[in-house]
Amino acid sequence: MAISISFRPKLFDALNNYSSAQFRRDFMAGLNVMTVAFPLSMAFAIASGVRPEMGLFTAIIGGSIIAALGGSRVQIGGPTGAFVIITYGVVQGYGLNGLLLCTMMAGAMLCVMGFARMGSIIRFIPYPVSRAFTKGIAILILSSQIKNFLGLSVEKLPVDFVGKLQLLAGNLDTIHWPTVGLAVASVSLIGWWPARLSRDVPGAMVGLIVVTVVVDVLGLHDKWQIATIGSQFGEFSRHLPPFQIPTAGWPTVRELIQPAFTIAMLVAMQALLSAVVTDGMLDDRHDSNQELVGQGIANMVGPFFGCIPVTGAVARSVVNVRSGARTPIAGISHAVLLLVVLLVAAPWVSRIPLATLSAILVVAAYRMVSWKQFARLTKWPFSDSSVFVATFALTVLTNLTLAVEVGVVLASLLMVRPPDIAGDVFRVF
Repeated sequence: MAISISFRPKLFDALNNYSSAQFRRDFMAGLNVMTVAFPLSMAFAIASGVRPEMGLFTAIIGGSIIAALGGSRVQIGGPTGAFVIITYGVVQGYGLNGLLLCTMMAGAMLCVMGFARMGSIIRFIPYPVSRAFTKGIAILILSSQIKNFLGLSVEKLPVDFVGKLQLLAGNLDTIHWPTVGLAVASVSLIGWWPARLSRDVPGAMVGLIVVTVVVDVLGLHDKWQIATIGSQFGEFSRHLPPFQIPTAGWPTVRELIQPAFTIAMLVAMQALLSAVVTDGMLDDRHDSNQELVGQGIANMVGPFFGCIPVTGAVARSVVNVRSGARTPIAGISHAVLLLVVLLVAAPWVSRIPLATLSAILVVAAYRMVSWKQFARLTKWPFSDSSVFVATFALTVLTNLTLAVEVGVVLASLLMVRPPDIAGDVFRVF
């Protein structure tokens, strides 16, 4: 049976009868999204175990490719919290070269999924599984930020959750109280920033600028020995990295297949979830298969220029729509504006306190958890709640790959049980 391969990004249709008025709206939407993406991209990169500018490279290169070649009109691509734990583990086990190769492999898998028209199938991942690993990732992100939030003197954190907590607990006597005060102040400013203002001026960007300026003007870097991007990572690069080809022997490639598949599934699920959410806001319909192909190309091309995994970001895409975006030009504009900021503001970026970037991730992870959902588990069907708890526990205590695999298999097994036990396990995003 022949497979019909189609390739038609939404950008092609969006440019028909495109007006200067819509360009102005798309450009302003891209500007608003850039202010959200700038701090988050760096924070997620640091949490992933790589240099902060790699997060910006990912949002610039990957985000522009996703906007240009994807199947959604308003998708914003960039690094997200979903990858933090798995990318950190790959970096610790195989180095940066291994992560770049793993990302390329995931991109190739996504392209195969898209051309094989698997986009509609992936959307039916069991609801308890998708919700559980999202909340498990949030807990892991919170645990990864304890070091910078408290200013602990810890060289390198282990990958596993329990080992990480044990090491951190053993070094609590090294708490740096000025760093704690700065982190708490950052959380307060970001978390309490008025919602009515956040559409135009996001709290994360406000916290980043205000705290950095205060610390710099008062000379707290030296006076209180506050750790910054510059002190931790050295000079912040203002140039895109040169073209490089990640390489590895077959044994390493074979070991990277499993994490690459996990990254591919995470990209697919998060990108399609984001597309569904924005479809509802615009009364539009995305092309799920084209979206997978666009995501795949972005993850295949990006690593040649030092990019980590990239996917559609729900929060940033929602901001894009609310800011007036209606075409992929907004996503491309957001990437171009990030590049301008990278080129112009690199010396200033090196002064950003790590405690503030940590605070940004703490707030983002806290909002990901949705604590009320744990309280509602008793009202769910037994099968749903058991799948949720198992997936959540495995995500936190073992690894994301095993958690997703067990969660999907467990949900599938419960589907063949009587309805009063199985419940409504499978739900569309």
